Amino acid sequence: MSVSAPRTGGRSDARAHVGFLRHAGYRWAWVALVLSLVAVAGYFLADVKPRPNGGTWYGYTLGTVGALLILWLTLLGVRKRAITPGSWSLKAWVSAHVYLGIALTVIATLHTGLQFGWNVHTLAYGLMMLVVLSGLYGVVTYATLPRRLSSNRRESTQKQMVEAIAALDRQLNDAAQGLDETRAAAVRMSIERSRIGGSFLRRLSARPMDCGTRRARLKLRRLRSGAGEAQQAALDDVGALLDRKSAALVQLRRHLQTRTLLGVWLGVHVPASIALLMALTAHIVSVFIYW
Repeated sequence: MSVSAPRTGGRSDARAHVGFLRHAGYRWAWVALVLSLVAVAGYFLADVKPRPNGGTWYGYTLGTVGALLILWLTLLGVRKRAITPGSWSLKAWVSAHVYLGIALTVIATLHTGLQFGWNVHTLAYGLMMLVVLSGLYGVVTYATLPRRLSSNRRESTQKQMVEAIAALDRQLNDAAQGLDETRAAAVRMSIERSRIGGSFLRRLSARPMDCGTRRARLKLRRLRSGAGEAQQAALDDVGALLDRKSAALVQLRRHLQTRTLLGVWLGVHVPASIALLMALTAHIVSVFIYW
Protein backbone atom coordinates (compact mmCIF):
# COMPACT_ATOMS: atom_id res chain seq x y z
CA MET A 1 0.00 0.00 0.00
CA SER A 2 1.67 3.21 -1.12
CA VAL A 3 0.59 6.81 -0.69
CA SER A 4 2.03 9.55 -2.87
CA ALA A 5 0.93 13.04 -3.73
CA PRO A 6 -1.11 13.13 -6.94
CA ARG A 7 0.26 14.85 -9.99
CA THR A 8 -1.34 18.25 -10.34
CA GLY A 9 -0.02 19.79 -13.52
CA GLY A 10 3.05 21.26 -11.86
CA ARG A 11 1.32 23.23 -9.07
CA SER A 12 3.56 23.58 -6.03
CA ASP A 13 1.28 25.32 -3.52
CA ALA A 14 0.04 23.51 -0.43
CA ARG A 15 -3.33 22.72 -2.01
CA ALA A 16 -1.62 20.41 -4.49
CA HIS A 17 -0.51 18.25 -1.58
CA VAL A 18 -3.70 18.14 0.49
CA GLY A 19 -6.28 18.30 -2.31
CA PHE A 20 -6.65 14.54 -2.47
CA LEU A 21 -7.81 14.50 1.17
CA ARG A 22 -10.66 16.93 0.38
CA HIS A 23 -11.49 15.36 -2.99
CA ALA A 24 -15.17 15.55 -3.93
CA GLY A 25 -16.22 16.92 -0.55
CA TYR A 26 -14.47 14.17 1.42
CA ARG A 27 -16.44 11.52 -0.50
CA TRP A 28 -14.11 8.66 0.35
CA ALA A 29 -13.88 9.73 3.97
CA TRP A 30 -17.64 9.27 4.21
CA VAL A 31 -17.48 5.93 2.40
CA ALA A 32 -14.77 4.73 4.80
CA LEU A 33 -16.77 5.95 7.81
CA VAL A 34 -19.93 4.14 6.68
CA LEU A 35 -17.96 0.97 5.95
CA SER A 36 -16.39 1.09 9.41
CA LEU A 37 -19.72 1.71 11.15
CA VAL A 38 -21.35 -1.18 9.27
CA ALA A 39 -18.48 -3.47 10.29
CA VAL A 40 -18.76 -2.41 13.95
CA ALA A 41 -22.54 -2.76 13.98
CA GLY A 42 -22.34 -6.20 12.38
CA TYR A 43 -19.75 -7.29 14.93
CA PHE A 44 -22.01 -6.46 17.88
CA LEU A 45 -25.28 -7.56 16.25
CA ALA A 46 -24.08 -10.87 14.80
CA ASP A 47 -25.64 -13.80 16.63
CA VAL A 48 -22.38 -15.63 17.25
CA LYS A 49 -21.14 -17.16 20.50
CA PRO A 50 -18.49 -16.64 21.57
CA ARG A 51 -18.18 -13.16 20.14
CA PRO A 52 -17.15 -12.97 16.45
CA ASN A 53 -13.53 -13.74 15.67
CA GLY A 54 -11.56 -14.87 12.66
CA GLY A 55 -13.02 -18.39 12.91
CA THR A 56 -16.72 -17.41 12.73
CA TRP A 57 -18.79 -16.70 9.63
CA TYR A 58 -18.64 -13.00 10.38
CA GLY A 59 -14.90 -13.20 10.93
CA TYR A 60 -14.48 -14.87 7.54
CA THR A 61 -16.64 -12.16 5.96
CA LEU A 62 -14.53 -9.37 7.44
CA GLY A 63 -11.36 -11.25 6.55
CA THR A 64 -12.43 -11.55 2.92
CA VAL A 65 -13.32 -7.85 2.73
CA GLY A 66 -10.02 -6.93 4.41
CA ALA A 67 -7.94 -9.12 2.08
CA LEU A 68 -9.63 -7.64 -1.00
CA LEU A 69 -9.02 -4.14 0.34
CA ILE A 70 -5.33 -4.89 0.87
CA LEU A 71 -4.97 -6.21 -2.68
CA TRP A 72 -6.77 -3.17 -4.09
CA LEU A 73 -4.71 -0.73 -2.00
CA THR A 74 -1.47 -2.21 -3.31
CA LEU A 75 -2.57 -1.41 -6.87
CA LEU A 76 -1.93 2.31 -6.36
CA GLY A 77 1.68 1.84 -7.45
CA VAL A 78 0.36 0.56 -10.80
CA ARG A 79 -2.53 3.00 -11.04
CA LYS A 80 -0.45 6.17 -10.59
CA ARG A 81 1.38 5.44 -13.84
CA ALA A 82 -1.84 6.18 -15.76
CA ILE A 83 -3.32 9.69 -15.46
CA THR A 84 -7.04 9.98 -16.19
CA PRO A 85 -9.61 12.67 -15.31
CA GLY A 86 -13.04 12.33 -13.75
CA SER A 87 -14.37 10.21 -10.90
CA TRP A 88 -11.45 7.79 -11.11
CA SER A 89 -8.72 10.33 -11.55
CA LEU A 90 -5.45 9.74 -9.76
CA LYS A 91 -6.48 12.24 -7.07
CA ALA A 92 -9.72 10.30 -6.48
CA TRP A 93 -7.80 7.03 -6.33
CA VAL A 94 -5.31 8.40 -3.81
CA SER A 95 -8.17 9.80 -1.71
CA ALA A 96 -9.86 6.38 -1.68
CA HIS A 97 -6.51 4.76 -0.91
CA VAL A 98 -5.99 6.89 2.20
CA TYR A 99 -9.46 6.65 3.69
CA LEU A 100 -10.11 2.99 2.86
CA GLY A 101 -6.69 2.21 4.32
CA ILE A 102 -7.88 3.74 7.58
CA ALA A 103 -11.14 1.78 7.40
CA LEU A 104 -9.06 -1.36 6.89
CA THR A 105 -7.68 -1.02 10.43
CA VAL A 106 -11.22 -1.24 11.82
CA ILE A 107 -12.20 -4.19 9.63
CA ALA A 108 -9.00 -6.13 10.31
CA THR A 109 -9.16 -5.50 14.07
CA LEU A 110 -12.75 -6.77 14.23
CA HIS A 111 -11.71 -9.74 12.08
CA THR A 112 -9.17 -10.77 14.72
CA GLY A 113 -11.73 -10.61 17.51
CA LEU A 114 -8.82 -9.15 19.52
CA GLN A 115 -7.27 -12.60 19.66
CA PHE A 116 -3.53 -12.31 19.15
CA GLY A 117 -0.60 -14.70 19.55
CA TRP A 118 2.86 -15.53 18.28
CA ASN A 119 1.75 -16.71 14.85
CA VAL A 120 1.56 -15.67 11.21
CA HIS A 121 -1.95 -14.28 11.69
CA THR A 122 -0.79 -11.71 14.23
CA LEU A 123 2.27 -11.02 12.07
CA ALA A 124 0.01 -10.15 9.14
CA TYR A 125 -2.05 -7.86 11.37
CA GLY A 126 1.06 -6.16 12.76
CA LEU A 127 2.48 -5.57 9.28
CA MET A 128 -0.85 -4.17 8.13
CA MET A 129 -0.85 -1.67 11.00
CA LEU A 130 2.75 -0.72 10.17
CA VAL A 131 1.79 -0.11 6.54
CA VAL A 132 -1.22 2.01 7.48
CA LEU A 133 0.65 4.07 10.07
CA SER A 134 3.58 4.68 7.72
CA GLY A 135 1.08 5.68 5.04
CA LEU A 136 -0.53 8.20 7.40
CA TYR A 137 2.94 9.57 8.11
CA GLY A 138 3.39 9.93 4.36
CA VAL A 139 0.14 11.88 4.06
CA VAL A 140 1.20 14.32 6.77
CA THR A 141 4.67 14.56 5.23
CA TYR A 142 3.42 15.48 1.77
CA ALA A 143 0.89 17.91 3.23
CA THR A 144 3.46 19.94 5.20
CA LEU A 145 7.08 19.42 4.18
CA PRO A 146 7.13 20.60 0.52
CA ARG A 147 6.18 24.11 1.64
CA ARG A 148 8.91 24.00 4.28
CA LEU A 149 11.41 22.78 1.68
CA SER A 150 10.53 25.60 -0.71
CA SER A 151 10.63 28.25 2.02
CA ASN A 152 14.04 27.12 3.26
CA ARG A 153 15.63 27.03 -0.20
CA ARG A 154 14.66 30.63 -1.02
CA GLU A 155 15.08 29.99 -4.76
CA SER A 156 18.52 28.37 -4.27
CA THR A 157 19.26 24.89 -5.51
CA GLN A 158 21.17 22.38 -3.42
CA LYS A 159 24.16 22.78 -5.75
CA GLN A 160 24.13 26.55 -5.28
CA MET A 161 24.00 26.16 -1.49
CA VAL A 162 27.04 23.87 -1.59
CA GLU A 163 28.90 26.30 -3.87
CA ALA A 164 28.09 29.21 -1.52
CA ILE A 165 29.65 27.35 1.41
CA ALA A 166 32.73 26.50 -0.65
CA ALA A 167 33.09 30.19 -1.57
CA LEU A 168 32.87 31.15 2.11
CA ASP A 169 35.58 28.59 2.92
CA ARG A 170 37.89 30.24 0.40
CA GLN A 171 37.20 33.64 1.93
CA LEU A 172 37.83 32.25 5.41
CA ASN A 173 41.13 30.80 4.29
CA ASP A 174 42.22 34.21 2.99
CA ALA A 175 40.97 36.07 6.08
CA ALA A 176 42.80 33.67 8.40
CA GLN A 177 46.16 34.75 6.98
CA GLY A 178 46.15 37.68 9.38
CA LEU A 179 45.71 35.48 12.46
CA ASP A 180 48.27 33.77 14.65
CA GLU A 181 48.61 29.98 14.56
CA THR A 182 46.20 29.26 17.40
CA ARG A 183 43.38 31.37 15.99
CA ALA A 184 44.07 30.24 12.42
CA ALA A 185 43.73 26.62 13.61
CA ALA A 186 40.17 27.41 14.73
CA VAL A 187 39.37 28.68 11.23
CA ARG A 188 40.84 25.52 9.68
CA MET A 189 38.58 23.51 11.98
CA SER A 190 35.58 25.23 10.40
CA ILE A 191 36.87 24.56 6.89
CA GLU A 192 37.86 20.93 7.44
CA ARG A 193 35.31 19.64 9.97
CA SER A 194 31.97 21.12 8.99
CA ARG A 195 30.42 17.89 7.76
CA ILE A 196 27.27 17.95 5.63
CA GLY A 197 25.03 14.91 5.31
CA GLY A 198 26.31 11.49 6.32
CA SER A 199 24.35 8.94 8.33
CA PHE A 200 20.57 8.98 8.64
CA LEU A 201 20.69 10.55 12.10
CA ARG A 202 23.14 13.23 10.95
CA ARG A 203 20.85 14.18 8.06
CA LEU A 204 18.04 14.75 10.55
CA SER A 205 20.06 17.33 12.48
CA ALA A 206 20.29 20.92 11.22
CA ARG A 207 22.62 22.00 14.05
CA PRO A 208 24.92 19.08 15.01
CA MET A 209 26.89 19.66 18.19
CA ASP A 210 30.17 18.51 16.60
CA CYS A 211 29.96 20.95 13.67
CA GLY A 212 33.42 22.41 12.99
CA THR A 213 32.01 25.87 12.29
CA ARG A 214 30.05 25.93 15.54
CA ARG A 215 33.14 24.91 17.50
CA ALA A 216 35.31 27.44 15.65
CA ARG A 217 32.94 30.31 16.49
CA LEU A 218 32.94 29.36 20.19
CA LYS A 219 36.72 28.99 20.27
CA LEU A 220 37.42 32.32 18.56
CA ARG A 221 35.10 34.13 20.97
CA ARG A 222 37.23 32.82 23.83
CA LEU A 223 40.43 33.83 22.01
CA ARG A 224 39.41 37.46 21.35
CA SER A 225 40.74 38.62 24.71
CA GLY A 226 44.38 39.57 24.53
CA ALA A 227 44.40 39.98 20.76
CA GLY A 228 46.20 42.98 19.30
CA GLU A 229 44.61 45.63 17.13
CA ALA A 230 45.55 43.89 13.89
CA GLN A 231 44.33 40.56 15.25
CA GLN A 232 41.05 42.14 16.35
CA ALA A 233 40.42 43.46 12.85
CA ALA A 234 41.15 40.04 11.33
CA LEU A 235 38.92 38.37 13.93
CA ASP A 236 36.09 40.74 13.01
CA ASP A 237 36.37 39.71 9.35
CA VAL A 238 36.61 36.01 10.23
CA GLY A 239 33.71 36.27 12.68
CA ALA A 240 31.44 37.83 10.05
CA LEU A 241 32.34 35.08 7.56
CA LEU A 242 31.76 32.35 10.16
CA ASP A 243 28.33 33.82 10.93
CA ARG A 244 27.44 33.72 7.24
CA LYS A 245 28.79 30.19 6.89
CA SER A 246 26.85 29.03 9.95
CA ALA A 247 23.62 30.36 8.45
CA ALA A 248 24.45 28.73 5.08
CA LEU A 249 25.17 25.40 6.77
CA VAL A 250 21.88 25.50 8.66
CA GLN A 251 20.03 26.23 5.41
CA LEU A 252 21.67 23.33 3.57
CA ARG A 253 21.25 20.93 6.49
CA ARG A 254 17.58 21.84 6.82
CA HIS A 255 17.22 21.19 3.10
CA LEU A 256 18.76 17.72 3.50
CA GLN A 257 16.73 17.13 6.67
CA THR A 258 13.46 17.87 4.88
CA ARG A 259 14.37 15.73 1.88
CA THR A 260 15.25 12.89 4.24
CA LEU A 261 11.90 13.19 6.02
CA LEU A 262 10.12 13.26 2.65
CA GLY A 263 11.73 10.00 1.60
CA VAL A 264 12.08 8.08 4.83
CA TRP A 265 8.49 6.85 5.02
CA LEU A 266 8.81 5.07 1.67
CA GLY A 267 11.74 3.15 3.13
CA VAL A 268 9.28 1.66 5.60
CA HIS A 269 6.00 1.75 3.68
CA VAL A 270 7.00 -0.09 0.52
CA PRO A 271 9.01 -2.96 2.10
CA ALA A 272 6.32 -3.38 4.77
CA SER A 273 3.66 -3.57 2.04
CA ILE A 274 5.58 -6.34 0.29
CA ALA A 275 6.05 -8.20 3.58
CA LEU A 276 2.33 -7.76 4.30
CA LEU A 277 1.37 -9.43 1.02
CA MET A 278 3.63 -12.37 1.86
CA ALA A 279 2.26 -12.67 5.41
CA LEU A 280 -1.32 -12.31 4.14
CA THR A 281 -0.74 -15.14 1.67
CA ALA A 282 0.64 -17.34 4.46
CA HIS A 283 -2.30 -16.38 6.68
CA ILE A 284 -4.89 -17.32 4.04
CA VAL A 285 -3.16 -20.56 3.06
CA SER A 286 -2.83 -21.69 6.69
CA VAL A 287 -6.52 -20.92 7.31
CA PHE A 288 -7.58 -23.12 4.42
CA ILE A 289 -5.22 -25.90 5.46
CA TYR A 290 -6.48 -26.03 9.06
CA TRP A 291 -10.09 -25.05 8.39
